[in-house]
Order: sequence, then C-alpha cells, then structure tokens
Amino acid sequence: MDTLTSASPSAAVVRRLTALLPPGRVLAGPAQLAAYESDGLTAFQATPLAVVVPETADDVIAVVRFCHAEKLPFVARGSGTSLSGGSTPIAGGIVITLNRLNRILRLDPAERVAVVEPGVINLAVTAAAQPYGLHYAPDPSSQSICTIGGNVAFNAGGAHCLKYGMTSNHVLGVKAVLATGEVVEFGGPSREQTGPDWTGLFVGNEGLFGIALEVTLQLLPRAEMFHTVLAGYRTLEQAGDAVAAVVASGLLPGAIEIMDALALQAASAAVHADYPPGCEAVLIVELEGPREVVAADRVRLDAILAASKPVEVRPARDAAERLAIWKGRKSAFSAVGRLSPDFIVQDGVVPRRRLGEALRKISAWSKEMNVRCANVFHAGDGNLHPLILYDGREAGALERAEALAGRILRLCIEMGGSITGEHGVGMEKREYLPEMFSPDEIDCLKRLRAAFDPLGIANPGKMFPVAGAPALAQHGLHPLEQAGVISRE
Repeated sequence: MDTLTSASPSAAVVRRLTALLPPGRVLAGPAQLAAYESDGLTAFQATPLAVVVPETADDVIAVVRFCHAEKLPFVARGSGTSLSGGSTPIAGGIVITLNRLNRILRLDPAERVAVVEPGVINLAVTAAAQPYGLHYAPDPSSQSICTIGGNVAFNAGGAHCLKYGMTSNHVLGVKAVLATGEVVEFGGPSREQTGPDWTGLFVGNEGLFGIALEVTLQLLPRAEMFHTVLAGYRTLEQAGDAVAAVVASGLLPGAIEIMDALALQAASAAVHADYPPGCEAVLIVELEGPREVVAADRVRLDAILAASKPVEVRPARDAAERLAIWKGRKSAFSAVGRLSPDFIVQDGVVPRRRLGEALRKISAWSKEMNVRCANVFHAGDGNLHPLILYDGREAGALERAEALAGRILRLCIEMGGSITGEHGVGMEKREYLPEMFSPDEIDCLKRLRAAFDPLGIANPGKMFPVAGAPALAQHGLHPLEQAGVISRE
C-alpha cells in the first residue's frame, strides 16, 4: 500500500499541543496514528500529525482554540463509521476523537428529553430511556457503535426514518465550540423557539462549523405494539411494486425496507438470517403504535401484501423473531464483507414512484460493467444503499466500482432526487455537488461555512469540490491526492 504523507510532523506543534492536556491525551506514534487513518470509507486514508483524546468539553474547547491560533486543520471523529469519508483525517492536521465524552448528562422523562455528550453511543440513549417507556427514534444500521456527535454531523436516519424523520427532527438544542473557538448554544429543551433555526442549520454540517459538546435530544414514547412482516418476492420489481401499493394505501408503517438476493446471501452467511428460498428480494414492513390501531392496520397490510403475489409472507410471532428479522437487515452492510474483500456503500435518493425504474437501471449497469452490486434500501422514502463489491487487489477494480457509483448518483439527480439521504457528501461525493446545485447555491453554502469557520480549518477537503478537479468516477486522482493529503489503496 502506497501512502502519500505530508512533510515531517512539527515536533514543536505537537509539544505545545501536548502541554494543553494531561499526560497520555495526545497520540503521535506511528502505530497509534494507524488506527485513525481512515473511517468507514477505507478506499482513502491519510496519516494525521497527531490524535487528541479529550475527556471533557473544556479539553475540546482548548484544543479547538489552539488549532485556530495555529491555523491547524482538525477533524472531529466519533466511532469512525462514516461511509462517505466524512471523518478521513488531513495529513498535517489533527484528529480530535470524542469517544471519551460519553456521558448522558441529563435524562428527564417528564420533559422527554436527554442531554448527552457527543461520544454517547446512539443505542445507549434508548437503553437509558427504556425504563421510562421512552426511546430515541433515529436508528442507523450502525446504531450499536455510532455516536450521537456523528449522527448530528451527518443528519443520520435509519430504518424508521419513514415515520419518525431524521436526526434533525429529534435534536432540540446544541452546545458547540465553533472553529473560531467561540462557544455557542443553539435551541434548548423546547421546540418553542423564536428567530433563526440555528440548531437545524448545525445538524448535518458534516463537521465544517465546529464540534458539538452537548446535544439535547427529543425522546418519544415507545410503541405499545409492533407487527413486523417479512415477505419474499421472485423479482426486485415485485417488491418495489409492493412498496408503492403500501404507500398508496395511506398506511404509515414505522419502516419499509428491501434487500435483494446478494444482500440476503450476505446476511444469511453473517448472522444465519433465515429467508424464504428462491427469492430475489425480501420486503420488511413494520407497523407500530397503539394496539387497536396496529390491529386495524394489520388487516389492511395483510390484504395489500397478499395482492402483491409474494412467494411467502412471514409475520414475526414474537419479539425474538422481530429482532431476528432486523438483525439480518442491520447486518447487511458489514455482512457483504463475506462476499467481497472491498465494497463501496453508496447513498442516494430517488422519488418512490421511480424506485423500480432506478433498480432496473442499476441491475443493468452492474451486469454491463461486470461489477457486483447488492441492493439494500429504505424503500419507504426512496433512499438507495447499493453495496458495490470489488477487489482492490485487481487493477482497475476500484475505478470500475467508483464509475458505477457515479452513474447511480447521476441517476438520482436526473430523477429529481439527491446524492445523499443520510451518509452525507463527505469526501466521496463532493465532485457531484455542482451537478445537483447551481454555482450560486454552492457559493451561498461556502459563504455560510465561512461565517462559522473563516480559516477553513474544520474538516477541510470535505463536501465542496475543487475547481477543475476530476470526479472519483472519472479515474483521475482525487483532488486531495493531488495535494498529497490522502492516499488511495
């Protein structure tokens, strides 16, 4: 593996940084830095100057102010599960890892809010709220390891975002340190706010504004009853048609998910998930709510599914079977590692009415380009997650995978959708931003970013394209490779 590196690290900068914190909080050895060279998008990597491990909000503030004074680039990082390269480090800059800021500072069941630090694991919020009959709704597939800070940065969604919305719908307030070192507080424990929605603006900023120190989350009552159904279909198109029928009926399930044959194969191998034999796709539909409402909706759902001509329909008979269904679905991303040494998890959105058309084109392109592609997606809101498989040891394999990923993103734009549903733009998709937004719109976004970070030191190189630089799918060097900031496997 060839790695592009910056010039020799400045020992003086590291010494001054080390003096800010108690002993052992600054990591600068080669073996220590290796663990932070990439995030979930492993095709790109860089070696930072140092990794800082703060344990308090004051530590984070001190480090950010140091970076501002030194004009030193920094990247905030949680569990490193970003799939768009959003927390890939910058050579010559530092990584601020937030995993030790993992305290739930306040949980008020009466107000139904939780105030948490950015390193709190997503699922830990629900675990703390469960004794009060509450839960935290956003549930990305990585919810057992991803952090709230990362969720806020990329506006994470999850299987149940069809009914409950994204992270932005559940964050009431944020205390943050901006890239200038200024500490700000946006929003609060109530939705009754006046003036600009600074909290909504901060959520999804991909780390370009600064670092969240405390996040106030909305908690919701846990549903009284769940009804989860797994239906198998002979074709992916049939499963897509079933989704359209469910949505057109007026039902609002908690989740509607589809997995194709390749994703089913991976999940079966990884977690021994049991699916109907001979199916090219399975549909997961989950109803939730008051017992009487679910009972009535179940009758309607059963009739809709029966009319969609499935191979088999399997309602979960108890909580264990429901969890087994979801375990198979949530393992899909990591499970494809059993089928391929490398893969790209793409993330785009198309209108629901064009879901079948999009899937047909992706399947045809996959065969045409000789690149295997497993499809897993939040069917209810048209959020595609094609898993593009390749072997990085083969010459040209990564380029073919990226070319397919690029065609899929352009298809999403052409259909009136988006290049991202919940993974963010990051580094991977930044060259497609001009195809989705006009120059004036991008200029507005840049000026907004500069208002929070005039020096451009917070997570630089992400989201915005470099003028004249080739897109990933065009087989050229990535602009950050040209600058010697990252390397490609």
